[in-house]
Amino acid sequence: MNKNENRKKSYAALKYSDFRFFLITKGLLVLALQIQSVVLGWHVYSLTLDPLSLGLVGLVEVIPNFSITLFAGHFTDIYNRKKMILSSLGVLLACSIGFWFISNSAISYKLWMIYLLIGVTGFARGILSPALFSVMGECVEKKDYVNSTAWHTSVWQVGGLFGAGLSGFIYQGIHFNTYILLSLLFTLAMLAFAFISPKPHANRGRQTESIRESIQMGLKFVFGSQILLAALSLDLFAVLFGGAVALLPVFAKDILKVGPTGLGFLKAAPSLGSFLMAYFLIYYPPIKKSGQILLISVFGFGLCMIMFALSKNFYLSLFSLMLSGAFDGVSVMIRGTILQTLVPDDMKGKVYSVNSLFIGSSNEIGAFESGVAARIMGTIPSVVFGGIMTLIVVMTTYKKVPSLTKFNIQE
Repeated sequence: MNKNENRKKSYAALKYSDFRFFLITKGLLVLALQIQSVVLGWHVYSLTLDPLSLGLVGLVEVIPNFSITLFAGHFTDIYNRKKMILSSLGVLLACSIGFWFISNSAISYKLWMIYLLIGVTGFARGILSPALFSVMGECVEKKDYVNSTAWHTSVWQVGGLFGAGLSGFIYQGIHFNTYILLSLLFTLAMLAFAFISPKPHANRGRQTESIRESIQMGLKFVFGSQILLAALSLDLFAVLFGGAVALLPVFAKDILKVGPTGLGFLKAAPSLGSFLMAYFLIYYPPIKKSGQILLISVFGFGLCMIMFALSKNFYLSLFSLMLSGAFDGVSVMIRGTILQTLVPDDMKGKVYSVNSLFIGSSNEIGAFESGVAARIMGTIPSVVFGGIMTLIVVMTTYKKVPSLTKFNIQE
């Protein structure tokens, strides 16, 4: 394949107008959620000075997320996905207004109101995730799934990169209220998504099975595919044990002593690494030896977590996090392509809801685990422990699931 043909293939997914609007929506959404995450994490830790409080932030978000996700997957496959997504974005917009109200009030129970609204955002995101994933698959033809996943990952990480980088400066007080900015971003995301044309589906509008049967179908599909189950499990345990990101406010404030601006850079570093990797994968997708590359990338992620924990230098810490993001970007791209390719359109919602339990919820559960481990073991030992556990999980998967090492997306 010559250079022009390779370039044309690398931009194949962007020829679909619906997919372009989808990318704009996702970029704005991730930008807003990343800013919200950094600012709330710093705010909560400043109020409590307790790393466990950061774990509680993850816990109060994951409980409603966990409780609704499987049901959301069922309804995603039979009802209007566009209305579900716009409604969920509306709830996130309302929560950002609620955070603004709390930040400008002098109420004594401010912390608990913050936790309450975080729980509501978890509920909305539990509905939003399977619906967005399902719509993404409908915006492009199946032959362009690999390329669309690479672009999706790239835009996702750009949003995370700028969101994390901007959040530290915004929190410092640059004459602009953070939550007003969040409200604007959620509104723009809703407007961009409104331009995506409705996607009718044969099963949409009629319920062919009960909620219980639908959930069982999604679970059976995932647990019946050894490759898919292994890929999800790798990411689950890597995020669960490698949740150093949840403790970044502690590192920024007490260990590296770089303040909220430094926290923004630390938060942005993994997204920068993921973005650079995602851009590389647009041109050179890992369609050969995909399983081996997945194992190597998760192993590398674990090593980066150990290096970050032991670092006392701000720039080495930034590099460690950036490298961890690059490894994670490979994992996300391969897992996303497996999901888009193997799962039928009429099951994408219910299967992705199971994926959300593995991956989405593991972020918050991992944050809680990190907070508890930091309280018991200390911040640095807890992150080292998490990195070592990630390495053990990879080696166990390598031995127990030999079919993963032989897996190729190309086939």
